[in-house]
Amino acid sequence: MTTLNSAAPAPLILTLALDTASQTFFDELRRRHFPPARNFLRAHLTLFHALPGGAQPEIIGFLRSIGAGQSPLTLEIAGVQFMGQGVMYKLESPALRRLHQTIQTAWQTEFGFSLSGQDRQPLHPHITVQNKVSTAAARALHEKLSADFQPFQAMGTGLRLWEYQGGPWKELRSFEFETAIED
Repeated sequence: MTTLNSAAPAPLILTLALDTASQTFFDELRRRHFPPARNFLRAHLTLFHALPGGAQPEIIGFLRSIGAGQSPLTLEIAGVQFMGQGVMYKLESPALRRLHQTIQTAWQTEFGFSLSGQDRQPLHPHITVQNKVSTAAARALHEKLSADFQPFQAMGTGLRLWEYQGGPWKELRSFEFETAIED
């Protein structure tokens, strides 16, 4: 079990903010299907899992500039995926993958962050609505959600920066995408 060094700043987490209707949809699924004793968070799409907490001012300045220059992102909710002990929704968005890669490159080259193995990987966007349940419970939910699944769209509306607090997260800042979508 990993414990946080109380002398070191807590790691930071970066997520993609969703439009209100999509956030409500995924939050409700998570509320109904995630084990209550482990459900500390709203539904989320994590972009980076462990950014250096000691670099918070630099991270905030960079994310402020990203948000100001970024248009909202169209996300295709492409399918429901069985995870063994849970269920997630897979998302597709070439624009989100490009944004992630741009940020990932900047963290490593401009900021010199030593990213975790997970944060160095290409993005596989998903939203987990159930986890840490029995395989049978996960399989049953996967079958239920897959039975009438039709792909649909959501919008990525900004970025959220969080501080990891040993289970729960504390929201630090929000960076709304400010550039209008062009027709």
